[in-house]
Amino acid sequence: MQRKQRLREMVAAIVERGGLDVEALADLFSVSPATVRRDLELLEKQRLVSRTRGGATTHASFNDLPLSYKTEQDTGEKRRIARQALRFLEGARVIGTTGGTTVSEFARLLMDRDGLTIVTNALNVATYLVANPRLRVFSAGGEVRSSSQEAVGPSAERFMADYNIDVAFIGVDGVDAAAGCTNYDPVGCRVNAVLREQARVSVVLADATKIGRVALAQVCKMSDVDVLVTDDRASGSALDAILAQGCQVLTV
Repeated sequence: MQRKQRLREMVAAIVERGGLDVEALADLFSVSPATVRRDLELLEKQRLVSRTRGGATTHASFNDLPLSYKTEQDTGEKRRIARQALRFLEGARVIGTTGGTTVSEFARLLMDRDGLTIVTNALNVATYLVANPRLRVFSAGGEVRSSSQEAVGPSAERFMADYNIDVAFIGVDGVDAAAGCTNYDPVGCRVNAVLREQARVSVVLADATKIGRVALAQVCKMSDVDVLVTDDRASGSALDAILAQGCQVLTV
């Protein structure tokens, strides 16, 4: 396993379990304790973990993994999800998007479109799509989260509330039948919630690693989501429970 991948998975493991000691991490990734300590030192500099006596916990300022950490994860599945999501553009004139790697893959597929208006709080999505003069792009302002390149906060929420959206394409950190759609960042979570409320149809794009995961703050209940698009690695029982909440599920 390359170091870049190990670092991503190490942060994910520490976040999921609330903290791990050096020996446990060494066993988990089949590396020496000295290698783990060097990795933790780098992750602490990046403000992703806080080192403790003998291990590490999630850093107090942690909101989410940086976009650079997530971009290369499950790329094939995310691209298949993005292509499947194109079917919901039919008849839509105004769409809204959040940020996130799967939604960003979807946004790349819009470059050959025309006559479409995109409302987003994701700076990377807006910057990419504005290169197509046949698209109208409206971007929210506010504090920009380095982890997701999304504008968040009251100004971004007010911005989203001003638009009537045909279809919203939403990226989240967790999808669970009971907990609903959740994100690590409670401030960014509220922007996503406003976008969903402004949309006639809400489509959540989430790869299978998000299914069954519960993050810090709720975006919405599963019954508030019209469609979940995920990949075929997701647990059948977890998807059945989501279907029971009245949410359509598409797997690719």
